Formats: sequence, C-alpha cells, structure tokens
Amino acid sequence: MRFTYAEAMTDHSYYLPLAQAAERAGYSSITVPDSVLYPEESDSTYPYTEDGNREFLEDKDFIETFILTAAMGAVTSTLRFTPFVLKLPIRPPVLVAKQASSIAAMTGNRLSLGVGLSPWPEDFQALGVPWERRGKRMDECMDIVRGLTSGEYFSYQGEFYDIQSMKMSPAPTEPIPLLVGGHSDAALRRAVVRGDGWMHAGGDGEELDALLVKLDRIRKAEGKADDPFEIHVISFDAYTVDGVKRLEDKGITDVIVGFRIPYIKGPDLEPLDTKIRNLESFAETVIAKCG
Repeated sequence: MRFTYAEAMTDHSYYLPLAQAAERAGYSSITVPDSVLYPEESDSTYPYTEDGNREFLEDKDFIETFILTAAMGAVTSTLRFTPFVLKLPIRPPVLVAKQASSIAAMTGNRLSLGVGLSPWPEDFQALGVPWERRGKRMDECMDIVRGLTSGEYFSYQGEFYDIQSMKMSPAPTEPIPLLVGGHSDAALRRAVVRGDGWMHAGGDGEELDALLVKLDRIRKAEGKADDPFEIHVISFDAYTVDGVKRLEDKGITDVIVGFRIPYIKGPDLEPLDTKIRNLESFAETVIAKCG
C-alpha cells in the first residue's frame, strides 16, 4: 500500500515544509489541489458536501497547480505529486502536456496527473471554453496529453482539437500516469478506458464498495481486468493497520489521508507545527507498520 498526504485550503506558505515533512515521514506522494477562481455570484453547487454549499472556498489559498508542484519538487527528492484533481477540459491540452512533461522531466518522473471535470460552469466561462459536451472534450484532452507527453511526434484530429504532428522536449523518461477523478458512471468508464487509474473523492464505506464493484465490472467488460490499474481512495479504514489490510484486500493501491476537515468557512487556524506532528504520528502508527 502507498500513502498519500492530503492538505488543501491552508496557508500557501505551508506547502513546501509539509512536502518535506511528508517525504521524511515515508509518504509516497502528496496531493496538489486545483481551483482557478471564486465567482462573487453563483448558483452552482459543490458535489461533495451534503448540502452542496461552496462558501467554504471563499478566500482560500490556491496556488496554481503546476506552479505549486514545481516548487515542492524543487525541495524534495522522492515524493510524488498527484493533482487532486486538475480541471483538465478548461485548459488548453497542448499547454497542459508541456507543463506536465516539464515537471515530470525536472522531478525525475515524480508526477501522477489526476484529472477531472470542473463542477463549476464559471470555470469554463472564464477560460472561454463551452460547458456543453465537456465530457467529450475531457476525453480528447486526455488523449492529447498522453500523446504529447510521450516524447514522440503526435498528431490529433477530433471534434474539438486539430493538432498537426509535433513533439515536445524534454519528455519524461516514463509515462505520466493519468488518474481520473469522479464518481459518475462516465468518470469510472473514462478511468478504465483512457486512464491508468481512478481517484475516489470520499464517502462512506458502502458507497466506496459499490463504486469498486462498478469499476471491476467495467474493467472486465473492456478486457482490462488484468491490466495494471491504480485505485486511490479516501477511507476511514486507512487510519488503522487492520483497515489498510482490508483496503488492500479490495485491490486498493493508494490511500489518501488528511488530518482535518477542510470544508469549513473561514481561514485554517491549525498551526504548521501541528500539521507536521499529525502527519508524523500517522506515519509512526500506521505507515511504519504496513511495510
């Protein structure tokens, strides 16, 4: 089992020391949050809170995902970085491929690219991208990012993008894993058909089990049941050694752990020292005993 440390919506100056502390403690990776903007007025709802309220996002620090990843990569040597998740279809996929290739090359292949759809129409509007057919656009973006990060000449003709043959250098010396986030049937299928794994956004154990059953069914139907496939989950089971074993038995490859509830209004008042103590304590009581 691999362990990913998650922190988001905190003081942006904390991220570099937290990445260093997570690396020292034995975590394999750290999540990198993504949010582009906060509209003053919106009727959008957040899909992962009970009431759909999104006010907790106001005034929260979000450093641009690739910039934060590069900064943490410069002060670490083994820790991997997993955007959780990059809102891919609001961005130009050629530029994303260049950013991802550059970071993977500079960090020694320490990038796993978590990608997903933004739930906010305002993100699409502000970036000049149509909200309609965003799922199909997401598919094309994934194909383009995978093709252009290969280091080989690549061309693409699709519904939304027409790319003449080109290549990018430097390229990573290993493929960048594409991990798809989301709980919808379309997201699960996209993870299997176009991705290298799936990222779970949280929920109770019964819901997770149902999603795993769906994933397994799709993998079998697509003839991919025996292919390598990463499954990154958020689960209460991840906080005990016995629980980690139960997750391993279900085919989970990576658990994402955090030590506070981020969905609260107002600033994060937890001191940096407390955050480091929490991640170190978990490493001592769980990670060290799951080797």
